Amino acid sequence: MIEKYFDKAPSHGFVSLYVGKTIVLIATALLGIFLPIFLYDLFGQDLRMTVVYYGVGYLLYGLTVSFGARFLNDFGFRRALRISVLLGAAFYTIFYFINTENARYLIPLSVLVIVFFRLFYWVPYHVDFAKFTNKKDRGRQVSVLNASYLAAGVFIPLISGYIISHFGFDVLFLIAIILYLVSGIPYLTIPRTREKFSWGFLETWKQFFSRKRRKIVLAYMADGAENVVGIVIWPIFIYQLLNGDYFQVGAISTFIVGVTVGAQLLLGKKMDENDSKKDALKWGSFLYSAGWVVKIFITTAFHIFMVGAYHSVAKIFLRTPFDALTYEIAANQGHFVDEFTVLHEIAISFGRTLMVILIIAASFYLAIQWTFILAAVSAIVFNLLSERQERFV
Repeated sequence: MIEKYFDKAPSHGFVSLYVGKTIVLIATALLGIFLPIFLYDLFGQDLRMTVVYYGVGYLLYGLTVSFGARFLNDFGFRRALRISVLLGAAFYTIFYFINTENARYLIPLSVLVIVFFRLFYWVPYHVDFAKFTNKKDRGRQVSVLNASYLAAGVFIPLISGYIISHFGFDVLFLIAIILYLVSGIPYLTIPRTREKFSWGFLETWKQFFSRKRRKIVLAYMADGAENVVGIVIWPIFIYQLLNGDYFQVGAISTFIVGVTVGAQLLLGKKMDENDSKKDALKWGSFLYSAGWVVKIFITTAFHIFMVGAYHSVAKIFLRTPFDALTYEIAANQGHFVDEFTVLHEIAISFGRTLMVILIIAASFYLAIQWTFILAAVSAIVFNLLSERQERFV
């Protein structure tokens, strides 16, 4: 089946990275829509405190990722991926023990742990993905990863909602801890990549703010900004709309994901065959942006399903070409792939931080759903990636 879908069999490195990442995605999917809700309730349903929690983590990561990349020069990417597994498990362990009495101590600790997880995980992961994929199959390889996540997510939100409703969050956190530890097994066999991050702190920021990279940096900032609305605000919005019914939140999310898996695989194959990533990105950004606007007017569970299903399919047409182009650009950088990845991570983190600030400001004057306009605008800005230069660095 793999040989029929791809032009040639994937590399050993891609398979190891794919298996490890898929297990991590399953662990993340268990709590994907529910972790923001958990924090929202922990903070006494204070939306601003919830988004501040995420914003602090994003800002710290954006400011420290260049230092982290320098550290990884000696520590090694392969070893970093293995350590990230322990940090991911530690993050959910903190949430297993957290409550309103100890939150003032454990919440800051969880922020530090997730920042270190990102430092040890994201730069090695993105560099390795660019190295272990090939140009002719890159759209399909991105699609296989996304489709695997979607396939796992068909039933996971429903299962998560049932577990929370009957047993509480602790069981869900425990399962996530186990899955994170298991995800480390494929990383034991991942090939070594020999890349060195050569910029200092000041040079990194000089490159980040340089005029020739402005459009592509804005595209990745838009990616981060839209992501905040999708992973934090949308779950809390449907939780409010469904009157705190965890099982119903999970069930509707399951139905939405179920309609999108086939479309994901089909698009990846077509993009590679026709080399149509730029056109798919333009159409996808428009369709996805429109979905955010429509979401403003949702008032019932049926609306959540119908609009959510449309938006999930539209997201495929946005994310698949966007991610494929990102790894294509990264692969074109040669030995500057890690420098490109650091700039990419800074842009995403700062985009997320900026969106957090805008959400907090908007919350003083507008209902929560009107922040979807910010996500709609961000989705259009994704198009700046199609104006990339082949040699970004």
